[in-house]
Amino acid sequence: MLASTALNQNLPIGIFDSGVGGLTVYRALHEHLPNERFVYLGDTARVPYGTKSLATVERYAVENAQFLAARGIKLLVVACNTASALALPAIRKSLNIEVVGVIGPGARAAVAAESTDAEMRAGRPRSQHQLASLRRIGVIATESTVQSGAYTAAIHRADPGAVVTERACPLFVPLAEEGWADKDVAHMIAAAYLKDFRSTIDTLVMGCTHYPILRDVIQESVGEDVKLIDSGEATAVEVKALLKDKGLARLAPGTGALERHLCDDLDHFYVTDAAERFARVAERFLGTKPARLEAVEVWGYDELRSSSMSEPPAVAGG
Repeated sequence: MLASTALNQNLPIGIFDSGVGGLTVYRALHEHLPNERFVYLGDTARVPYGTKSLATVERYAVENAQFLAARGIKLLVVACNTASALALPAIRKSLNIEVVGVIGPGARAAVAAESTDAEMRAGRPRSQHQLASLRRIGVIATESTVQSGAYTAAIHRADPGAVVTERACPLFVPLAEEGWADKDVAHMIAAAYLKDFRSTIDTLVMGCTHYPILRDVIQESVGEDVKLIDSGEATAVEVKALLKDKGLARLAPGTGALERHLCDDLDHFYVTDAAERFARVAERFLGTKPARLEAVEVWGYDELRSSSMSEPPAVAGG
């Protein structure tokens, strides 16, 4: 039993996203869990998930989850908001390990949010009464995540009295990927999306993994009194607590390395297409390219072919 526990502790954490946005979740996990190793899958061949049906998103998500599980992981983080909104039950049913999405942690962090630094400096921290009864929470996300209502539902599970306003900000994704976060166009678009949030919310959830790249321009648009919640950061905090609770935290690096770095050769990155573009965007998001990046194909169990095959097709490209 002790040997099994030690083995589980030393296994990496799996992360998957529909593309590159999940790299911000990887960064948060890496910062909070410096002793851990990570295996990341970006399903760049099938992005975006937001335009797909529920059944298709579930199938893609389960295929991705099983691909990572086959490589030996102790916990899975679903960094894709669309998959977190639509496919967590299917993923959990298909695996025998803990699965963490990004929506629940982001919602709980928004409900628990305290005063911003600006409010503290101004001498007007939120009272317990304000925190308990007047939470006005905004959520910005992709169109598919907003349409799912998943954040509103998760926030209301934590605080039924919260007033939640969700808004789609689809142009934020290409702005982040093109490296235009500090361009005038980013400020103009953010102002158009968010200007009326200045007077209507006190907390804003960045409900898309790309949006932390635009954190400064988002903060400028909503005003410094609005507390920003990074769902990836909130997820990392919960994953850290879960690993400790389950006895799965890796207590030491165990590699002989003096210091870990983002995208070093202890972390393995897979993509299903466009590896060179993924590496370029990773460098924009993280400041460095992955040391180990591999293009793979992810195949899952195809029910239409199962009647003529004795076994499901194997996962390729390990």
